[in-house]
Amino acid sequence: MSEITCKAILFDMDGVLIDSTPAVSRVWSGWAREHGFDPDEVIKRAHGRPSLLTIREYLPDSDHEAEDREVERREMTDLEGVKLLPGASELLRALPSGSWTIVTSATRPLAEVRLRTAGLPIPERIVTSNDIQNGKPDPEPYLKAANMLAVCASDCLVVEDVPFGILAGKRSGARVIALRTTYADSELTPAGPDWIVNDCSSLSVDPASTSKNIVLKIAI
Repeated sequence: MSEITCKAILFDMDGVLIDSTPAVSRVWSGWAREHGFDPDEVIKRAHGRPSLLTIREYLPDSDHEAEDREVERREMTDLEGVKLLPGASELLRALPSGSWTIVTSATRPLAEVRLRTAGLPIPERIVTSNDIQNGKPDPEPYLKAANMLAVCASDCLVVEDVPFGILAGKRSGARVIALRTTYADSELTPAGPDWIVNDCSSLSVDPASTSKNIVLKIAI
């Protein structure tokens, strides 16, 4: 058991708090087949990044905004199998108010739909793909989230499940916990996380924690 102290925790959403993998796979598989791409390759490339980035890479000459709106529409209507991941709800309830937020590559409407479907609270301040210019692995999303919570990124703890997200967290100056919910250790380790654990059930909050001094216990 390791114990660390931070001033805020920044959570990715899909693959960290919520399991949306079946829905994401269905949507991107369908999109890939329609455009003649390998579904498995597209799904892996799309996971953890704003959909617009993936669309631009695969269809450089298309109407990117229109394609993105269609992907978002499909994701918002396909919610079958969207559910909480182990320990997510308990961890969020244990954290002091105002000490955490969500940093997701989903759009704001999609993020809100999935959070409601999973029964999780929607933070007053949240960072989505609608709020940034540069998506993960760029550090902008996590730098913006830290600024919103009025703390330095170096005083934050990021919780991620994909290499792009881990890189974004590390580049922002934060410490990063990687979860094994989506990728194996062999794929997570090269991105440089500080810890790798199974899921949010491996994390617990010390009752003495305050809104600006969180003591987190990590079961390695």
